[in-house]
Amino acid sequence: MNDTDLDTVYTRLCTTMTAVGEAEANLFLARFALLAMTRLGDREAVEALIDAAAEGIGAGCSRAP
Repeated sequence: MNDTDLDTVYTRLCTTMTAVGEAEANLFLARFALLAMTRLGDREAVEALIDAAAEGIGAGCSRAP
């Protein structure tokens, strides 16, 4: 995926979140994440992405054993 593709899909993600509304945004993101994990199909890659996404967010984020 090139920069243009990333911009396109990120914009679509944001507009979809706006369309579902703030009250449902967390549910949408959780469902999207589960679908993406299933499509990726690689546990180690998913765990690495989870760690990367959590990096620097909140003091309580830590990697589960």
